[in-house]
Amino acid sequence: MKHVKTVPVVIALLIAISLPGCASYSTISEAKPGSPKIYSGTRLDLNALQGNEQALLKFKVEPPQKPLLDLPFSILLDTVMFPLTLSISGYEALFGSD
Repeated sequence: MKHVKTVPVVIALLIAISLPGCASYSTISEAKPGSPKIYSGTRLDLNALQGNEQALLKFKVEPPQKPLLDLPFSILLDTVMFPLTLSISGYEALFGSD
């Protein structure tokens, strides 16, 4: 049963190590009015994988160097941050981004 307790620690360490290059972290921490917010890191990774340069410009941050490796972490962090990003996006839609 010792392995069961170490799994969350290992996962937390992997997430912590990847945060500086994590697409979700960078899009949320550098969010500008009007920039995509809901599942922004996941969307940034997917656009980087597809090579969609026009879509990447909307995020106003650089995509991670290894978007395929970052994608699972971005999905996880975007899911955790969903209530916050949804409320911010809703506020911007109702009251403007100024």
